[in-house]
Amino acid sequence: MGAECCDTNVFVYAYDTTAGTKRPAAKRLLERLWDSGDGVVSVQVLQELYVTLTRKAAPPLAPADARAVVQDLATWRVVEPSRRDVLEAIDGAQRWRTSFWDAMILTAAIKAGAAVVWSEDLNDGQSYDGTTVRNPFRPE
Repeated sequence: MGAECCDTNVFVYAYDTTAGTKRPAAKRLLERLWDSGDGVVSVQVLQELYVTLTRKAAPPLAPADARAVVQDLATWRVVEPSRRDVLEAIDGAQRWRTSFWDAMILTAAIKAGAAVVWSEDLNDGQSYDGTTVRNPFRPE
């Protein structure tokens, strides 16, 4: 399928023991991306993941454990934003009618040439400049 990105929530659910049915779905998706080598992650998602796992997860992960998760994911292809990416995300947020932070994730995915962004927060099936959002928790 080529490069695929995940929104922060997908990673969080994979590590959150209280995520219910979303946890196994998130784990299956991440395992597939690990095995295929198609996983791409943005610096923003790595940052958000660390904060969420240590502050918002129930129970929160110890900082060292959350760091280990981020370190593992940092072995994926990582998209680091540039000044131009920030400006493109500002423009994209206006054009796509999304939050700036969602636009940053979409901009990173587009920069990586990702065909898919896995997210439950964006509109399933919507295309953003050639990158399509898919909800990994949508009923089949």
